[in-house]
Amino acid sequence: MKAVSRALNRSSFWRGAGLMQSVVFRPVTMATDRPVEANIRRKLTEMFQPVHLDVINESSMHNVPRGSETHFKVVVISERFDKESLIKRHRLVNEALKDELDGPVHALSIQAKTPAQWNQNASVSKSPPCLGGMAREQAQKDQAR
Repeated sequence: MKAVSRALNRSSFWRGAGLMQSVVFRPVTMATDRPVEANIRRKLTEMFQPVHLDVINESSMHNVPRGSETHFKVVVISERFDKESLIKRHRLVNEALKDELDGPVHALSIQAKTPAQWNQNASVSKSPPCLGGMAREQAQKDQAR
């Protein structure tokens, strides 16, 4: 069912010279159901006019209450990143999301690429498992055995 839901919520089409433009369609209630995610998506879209944007709430992978909006991964593909170093790209994204990072967002993973880089490798790196809080303590105990 999740795969069907994802397929129904995502539409991809071609833009320009072979660039893949991805648009994610969300229910109208998204702004009230996931306000932090909605703000992140809006700010990144306004700042970078991305040819591809994914905002992934990874909070469920962490020791936080269900429905939290504290841990995110963003994949931003924009011509704005042409001729910018990787660190400069990350700084630009952090600057765009300053209010969220000063507030509800505890962790942000950033993949910021140019369209040319995305066309060469359109993969998104997998996030490592959370080892914070009690999970870290248990992992340390397991290693000590």
